[in-house]
Amino acid sequence: MAKIPAVADLMQAGMHFGHRTSRWHPKMAKFIFGEKSGIHIIDLEKAQTQIEEALAVVKGIAARGGHILFVGTKAQGKDIVRKAAERCEMPFVTERWLGGTLTNFGQIKKTTKRLRMLKDQREKGELKKYTKKEQLLLDREIDEMEVKFGGIQYLEKTPDALFIIDARTEKTALMEAVETGVKVIALCDTNVNTLGVDHIIPGNDDAAKVIELVCRLVSDSVKEGRAEALKNAAPVAKVTTIKAA
Repeated sequence: MAKIPAVADLMQAGMHFGHRTSRWHPKMAKFIFGEKSGIHIIDLEKAQTQIEEALAVVKGIAARGGHILFVGTKAQGKDIVRKAAERCEMPFVTERWLGGTLTNFGQIKKTTKRLRMLKDQREKGELKKYTKKEQLLLDREIDEMEVKFGGIQYLEKTPDALFIIDARTEKTALMEAVETGVKVIALCDTNVNTLGVDHIIPGNDDAAKVIELVCRLVSDSVKEGRAEALKNAAPVAKVTTIKAA
């Protein structure tokens, strides 16, 4: 499994900095070490334990061939989240979460299927049979759908889990996951209501360094799970062809 960062490394990234004590949520109380200058300090030893547990879950899902949907729409984290997801070939949402992504997945799947079809037709030059105006409208439709659905266009079924950066910001995604029974792994700051989060990673969810660190660990765990699955896969039996006499 991915190496769990030392407390010093987590501290250097700024993972221990929570929000102001006036903005905390009681659900995060057990992960708070104390406060300094009106800021809650997160217990990094507990964070280590939570990271280890979360990564084991991620690795297990990947090893079973499952999919983890990376979700992070905050300005300072969206590019980091997207790159981490692409690195381990997992789906992602880094623009606005569209209501119904999980609860109305059938309709989402129809839209992503159309996106893939139009992109394929454009690449093959098949859209040239339309008028220039029609081609322009189709190009705009593709571009708009790419922004909204590009990260999930190859997702054929609801994901096995969501990996969320900031469950407070992504509350709609969290609610849909709870409603559909999809597990949730989330980086949670001291102001987050963790109700519905199955695996909490306590930490500063505003710091780009922390987001990058956690995303890399999750991405590495996905890759390790897949590598383990390939290693344990039963070898394909060799077929011997017997020639007729």
